Amino acid sequence: MSKFALMVYDTSLFGTWDSVVNKSKNGNFLHLRNYMDYHAHRFDERSVIVEKNAKPVAIFPCNRLGNQVVSHGGLTYGGLIYGNDLHTIEILEIFGMLMQHYKQMGASTLVYKAIPHIFHRYPAEEDLYALFRSGAQLVRRDISSVIPLKEKLKYSDSRKNTIRKAEKQRVVVQEGDFLTEYHALLSSVLEKFESQPVHSLLELQLLKNRFPENIRVFCAFKDERLLGGAIMYDFGHVAHTQYLATSEEGKEIGALDYTLAYLLDGPFSSHKYFSFGISTEKNGMHLNEGLIFQKEGFGGRGVVHDFYEMRL
Repeated sequence: MSKFALMVYDTSLFGTWDSVVNKSKNGNFLHLRNYMDYHAHRFDERSVIVEKNAKPVAIFPCNRLGNQVVSHGGLTYGGLIYGNDLHTIEILEIFGMLMQHYKQMGASTLVYKAIPHIFHRYPAEEDLYALFRSGAQLVRRDISSVIPLKEKLKYSDSRKNTIRKAEKQRVVVQEGDFLTEYHALLSSVLEKFESQPVHSLLELQLLKNRFPENIRVFCAFKDERLLGGAIMYDFGHVAHTQYLATSEEGKEIGALDYTLAYLLDGPFSSHKYFSFGISTEKNGMHLNEGLIFQKEGFGGRGVVHDFYEMRL
């Protein structure tokens, strides 16, 4: 008889879920219920908690979308989240149980959004081995740009030039309560590309109130005019640029490059990694060359975000 069992998540297990995330080696605040639940109404949630000898040891955040189970549609990455006490042979057993559970539910495929290794606090790629053993196929690969801050490369000449230009214009970067103003700027910039922020202003305000230590807003000003900035997700050992934007005036004088240099050399200089996020579109098949050129100019180099698909 297996020592493992699956519990279907419901709100009565809120505290249990979060305790597993907080003790895990590969989970972070994105996987806590106060983050996941801000848009719970959009998803048919089918998440489970894994117990070992009646004690919770892992979680699997996911939702159902037609005949697919996705881990998780509302997260950049999800997958199995677990701690140091579980060993490879046990992860293989848990994967077998998950596949059987979702097959019995009527799903035919499971889409697994693996957590990139830089977000692990301790090596946690047993799940990738389990995916291989389960016959999973790589169906999408995005490329992100990441700087290991203790060994970061020198900035390119083009980045140095725009930073100096902003310095001469006396651009100032501040952290503060600028969410409303910055979201308006971000929305206007994205509107030119017929797009919009993933999060509405109300959603971002809600999340920032719930996670004030993790979600931080930095803005660049000249003579009190907002020129650009960054909404940063702070994971403790990783600083991630969730949103970057600059106005036309800010673009002319290098306000965004100056902001990034400020963040790299100041507030986040003691972190392990600085993550710029992905520069790919169309399920990874199109590379935005201009976008990745800027990130690589700061020393960012490739870390992949992988999506796997398993037939159940």
